[in-house]
Amino acid sequence: MGILSLALCALPLGYAALSLWGERAFRQALPTLPTVQANSRAVPAERVPLNHAAVATVMGLAAQGALARSAEPLKLRASFVSSVGDSRALLAGAEGQRIYRVGESLPGGSILRRIESGRVVLWRNGREELLALEPPGRTTLQRLNGPVPDAAVPASSLYLRPTATQRQSE
Repeated sequence: MGILSLALCALPLGYAALSLWGERAFRQALPTLPTVQANSRAVPAERVPLNHAAVATVMGLAAQGALARSAEPLKLRASFVSSVGDSRALLAGAEGQRIYRVGESLPGGSILRRIESGRVVLWRNGREELLALEPPGRTTLQRLNGPVPDAAVPASSLYLRPTATQRQSE
């Protein structure tokens, strides 16, 4: 039993010696850092001005007039804008009509970036393009010129006349 207990005590001591030797070899292999003197001041590197237009583009911000009309062969038929972020757009092209979500690729290679009321913004060739809702070709309602024959003029409810019961109560 004496040899077994001696071996059990030697095993952790051997592991500790091996770990210390590995730590020493690791620290010797590390590169040395240059020392900084207390009296010397480091000269800061020259700051490059920030490109505000690039930051605005990355953040999805751009001036309203900066968007060009899209060259995508699609027409915006409808835009469904949701306040919870699940907006969709109905786009029509040569392949037919389909509903798209933000982030989906379009048939012409563009990506649908934003859906707004009456228009969508596409990302094409590294820039934003606008695809607006086109008005329909023919109007459903037409303006009438002149009075309509046989049309009864509704009584105006702007001025209410008191009835006999209201006069008595006054």
